[in-house]
Amino acid sequence: MKENQSAARNNKALSATQIIAQLALLNDWKLVGDGPDVAIEKTFRFPGFLETMAFVNAVAFIAHSRDHHPELQVHYSRCSVRWNTHDVQGISVADFDCAARVEALLSSD
Repeated sequence: MKENQSAARNNKALSATQIIAQLALLNDWKLVGDGPDVAIEKTFRFPGFLETMAFVNAVAFIAHSRDHHPELQVHYSRCSVRWNTHDVQGISVADFDCAARVEALLSSD
């Protein structure tokens, strides 16, 4: 069983207050959509296609390892990453966990 499968089964949709509190901890992520399509999203920009694709592959690795997969919109020099949890028809802790892991990819710390 993958690292996050048992945790994902216990996931619940976060309340609006919880979502706002978690969004405040992330840099430039925004709330998009509504109802069961509500999600958190961020667009990342890169110098060119090679850097964009390297980022996409790193996001794919995170998604696979966490067994939680985002919607990606990939362009030449940017990629939008959108997380939500279909099983709970909303946003869960798993979405914020994965968003933080994606943020860490580009952290300069």
